[in-house]
Amino acid sequence: MKKIQILGTGCPKCKKLAENAEAAAKELGIEFEIEKVTDINEIMKFGVMMTPALAVDGEVKVVGKALSQDEIKKILA
Repeated sequence: MKKIQILGTGCPKCKKLAENAEAAAKELGIEFEIEKVTDINEIMKFGVMMTPALAVDGEVKVVGKALSQDEIKKILA
């Protein structure tokens, strides 16, 4: 099971990234769990200074962008 983490305070871009990540994972048919990390201190533990950010299995993949479903599918596949 993949753990997909959305790092962000809940801004519109963060919400869009979460929606796109969930849709991409469902389209790929993989087992996944989405976690929204909204605490600034937790986000900083990842070394992220700009949100939104996407982490997969604890590894930060993208910072400062709300990726499209297709871009996220490439990361997850």
